[in-house]
Amino acid sequence: MSKIDDALQDLSAEFDLLGDWEERYRYVIELGRELEPLTDAERSDANKVRGCASQVWLVTEPQADGTIRFRGDSDAHIVRGLIAILLRLFSGRTPDEILGFDVKAAFDQLGLSGALSSQRSNGLAAMATRIRRDADALAA
Repeated sequence: MSKIDDALQDLSAEFDLLGDWEERYRYVIELGRELEPLTDAERSDANKVRGCASQVWLVTEPQADGTIRFRGDSDAHIVRGLIAILLRLFSGRTPDEILGFDVKAAFDQLGLSGALSSQRSNGLAAMATRIRRDADALAA
């Protein structure tokens, strides 16, 4: 089992402890509050994620050990939480780990696919696509 799979299992267990989606939304928002803030310079057009209704920025930082560190932020509380979930899954992983992971299945397992509005689902997919694109570029 990969580190991403372990992180997904941990998130899934945390979500299972929470009852309904109202509790899960509060938890997702709480996860977002724990994000490391980005600087004004990092909130640049180059770091902006296209396809999100909210303002979303994602910073991709290749590490010396071959992994990628991701950091992100948004102007919307729930989206910050969704970024935090993506970072738990993907930050600190290698490009191959990221590219080999079925993110759609992970969203289904966490119940995000059915619980989010279509606009939020599209934004989440756009963020995941950006992470995969950056990992693919670094793998090349």
